[in-house]
Amino acid sequence: MEHSDLRKEEIIKACTDLYDKYNFKDITIKLISEQTTFSRPSIYNYFETKEEIFLALFQKEYEKWQDEVDAIRNNNESLTKDEFAEKLAHTLEDKERLLKLLSMNMYDLEENSRIERLTEFKKAYGNAVHAVRLCLNKFFKDMSEEDTIEFIYSFFPFMFGIYPYASVTKKQKQAMEEAGIKYKYFTIYEIAYMGIRKLLG
Repeated sequence: MEHSDLRKEEIIKACTDLYDKYNFKDITIKLISEQTTFSRPSIYNYFETKEEIFLALFQKEYEKWQDEVDAIRNNNESLTKDEFAEKLAHTLEDKERLLKLLSMNMYDLEENSRIERLTEFKKAYGNAVHAVRLCLNKFFKDMSEEDTIEFIYSFFPFMFGIYPYASVTKKQKQAMEEAGIKYKYFTIYEIAYMGIRKLLG
């Protein structure tokens, strides 16, 4: 790996560690630089904005998830709808970081990134979509192209809402109780499974 790539990896790793503890708005480039071996001005040689760093982190999370989706296709000859829903849901249950990123304001993240950075991210996103499509094509040969598109255009937006429903804070719980809202807690896996199974029909 080249020196510049190692520097990028170090920046992304610092951002990852911080994001596991803090919210996006609380993380600054200064804070990220304090977790690296070089100065804040040096970061700008690789990323122009905080959003670009997060986009690179987002890209890595999509790539990791895609590997697991590919493994479903490669390691199984056939799956029922229930089995596929279970396996796809399991790929998301330990992807809290990906789901948390998805629940953010994507418009601001993408708008404050250079086109080349955004294009790299979109490729990772596109590969993840393609991985899901290949699974549908393999396991559900009777699924029409229209049904496949409908699944993809429902499932990927659905993923944006998994984290907020599965990760409810004490403050949110208190507010819902005071508002008289009955709330049943579901895990990431349970929410994902229910949504996938419903979309499969």
